[in-house]
Amino acid sequence: MLIDDVQITIKAGNGGDGLVHFYRDRWRPKGGPDGGNGGKGGDVYAIAVSDVTKLNQFRHLKNVEAENGINGGPNQRTGRGGKDTIIELPVGSIINYDNGTSFELTHSGQKEVLARGGKGGLGNHHFRSATNQTPQEFTAGKITETKNIHIQLKLIADVGLIGLPNAGKSSLLNELTPASAKVANYAFTTLEPNLGVTKGNYVIADVPGLIEGSSDGKGLGSKFLKHIERTSLLVHCVASDTADPEKDYHAIRKELSNYSQKLNEKPEIIVLTKSDLLEPKQIKLLTKKIKADLAVSIIDEKSIKSLNDLISRKLKLLVKG
Repeated sequence: MLIDDVQITIKAGNGGDGLVHFYRDRWRPKGGPDGGNGGKGGDVYAIAVSDVTKLNQFRHLKNVEAENGINGGPNQRTGRGGKDTIIELPVGSIINYDNGTSFELTHSGQKEVLARGGKGGLGNHHFRSATNQTPQEFTAGKITETKNIHIQLKLIADVGLIGLPNAGKSSLLNELTPASAKVANYAFTTLEPNLGVTKGNYVIADVPGLIEGSSDGKGLGSKFLKHIERTSLLVHCVASDTADPEKDYHAIRKELSNYSQKLNEKPEIIVLTKSDLLEPKQIKLLTKKIKADLAVSIIDEKSIKSLNDLISRKLKLLVKG
């Protein structure tokens, strides 16, 4: 199951302490202060990747820490800085801090600092002067605070494929893009969203689990309705081989309306799927009945191309608008 909402704690590395040390050897018995500075603590970074399952890593990993800086050494040696920690998060992740601040990862490769490492302390070499030739002063490295963060994933896709289970969404995604979504003839075959990118470079998400009552928490749909809000265009798939395609269509429309007005008003293409299973006259009648924009079959390349072209035109119009 896709994890799209996690809470974790993060902690950047503490700074290393400065050192109090005096250089001495047989030639210079009073060589002077040479305590080095401490190293900076490691930072914690987030980098955005195109893998929607990346939050699954936090099923058991609840604490993320960077390495502490190393203490300063003699001979004015600065301690080594702590190693940074980088966590990969899906594009579309919203990071919320306890203090109310937040930011979003909107594109692959985006890198953001989640927590900065502490500054290293100063060694006694730093405090030497003409009037203080044997300084005992040093400063400790900065201790960093543990931060609690809440990460929510909202998929960023141009197009959302919606419809009841077995409406042919996953099969359609596989035809429109190079995705390899699993398909089978039973309810809830898709347990998590699948993404694909078309040749026209727009992203399509197959949104799973919508049934009657999804907006009230039934089935898997309540978990995924929020992801549809990020899309620019909906492709509403209605299977032609069900007992009542018109009822199926209105059932999903009701759930969108109940969830949010924004979702209810989103631009939509209505597609009658599995058109190869019925006679042309039946398809024509059903298309008119549910006011479908077109009927498609995954074994009819021409119908798939027509849908692809329609999606492209709609998206271009939305960009211009």
